[in-house]
Amino acid sequence: MFKYYLLCRIVMEKVIILGTGIAGCTAAIYAARANLNPLVISGPEDGGQLTLTTDVENFPGFPDGVQGPALVEMCKKQAERFGTRFKVDIASEFKKIKGGFELLLMGGEKIQTKTLIVATGASARWLGIPSEEKYKGRGVTTCAVCDGAFFKGKEVVVIGGGDSAMEESQFLTKFATKVTVIHRKDSFRASKIMQDRFFKNQKCKVLWDNEVVEILGDGKKVTGVKLKNTKNGKITELKTDGVFLAIGHIPNTKIFEGKLDLDEKGYIKTDRFMKTNIAGVFAAGDVQDVRYRQAITAAGSGCQAAMEAEKYLAEQE
Repeated sequence: MFKYYLLCRIVMEKVIILGTGIAGCTAAIYAARANLNPLVISGPEDGGQLTLTTDVENFPGFPDGVQGPALVEMCKKQAERFGTRFKVDIASEFKKIKGGFELLLMGGEKIQTKTLIVATGASARWLGIPSEEKYKGRGVTTCAVCDGAFFKGKEVVVIGGGDSAMEESQFLTKFATKVTVIHRKDSFRASKIMQDRFFKNQKCKVLWDNEVVEILGDGKKVTGVKLKNTKNGKITELKTDGVFLAIGHIPNTKIFEGKLDLDEKGYIKTDRFMKTNIAGVFAAGDVQDVRYRQAITAAGSGCQAAMEAEKYLAEQE
């Protein structure tokens, strides 16, 4: 008696996109319109940083603003309209194979592709306290450029001590009446020029040797922060209307370590065409953008990556 076994052959995709943020979705729209039938894997943060933002007022085409999650959802639907397929999973391994690349997903599935667009983003560092989670999008944010305008005429605090904290503070003074930087040490690690600008601005103040241990609020919005002195342990409270975190970002590039060229902070290095050091692999959005980190620049780089992937495939054929 013969037994017949069906061997499942792994289909080689033309384009796989990692990440469903604005960069990944834009890449999917362009790839799908080029008849590349892209497959998009959600990644560690489905929807990206925009899902943590309430009103987005600086994205072209929305004069009255748009909710971050709503913008992402519209981009997904637009990509699906042209034939994009979405899969909820996370890539855990990456390797180069003959004719393309192979990814192992956390769900156990192996998928292969001729080209890969990495748009996994960079996750903001958070304090890791329960009250922070409660007031995300209601006074607690990680982007001054995105949300600063909502604090016009109000007092805010910035947590951090590097260049990002200095930059965020300077930007916020365009709207807020007072910006207090809270730093757990007695000196900033920011560059001298950034510190000089900070201390020259009369709206900017600093509170040394303190860390935020709790976000205070009325259930709807932030009203203050509870502080702990890092030297004597004294607990105090500070009234504020907003809390801006500027303690850095962590690029989601762990599976590419030792394979793609990364900078000292783990961001993927690309040229101006969104190409990485491996032919056929492109990167877009916050995973490779250490400077702007805006929805519109992420969308632009996603467009570039998809167009370059299309060109690469045409050249291979």
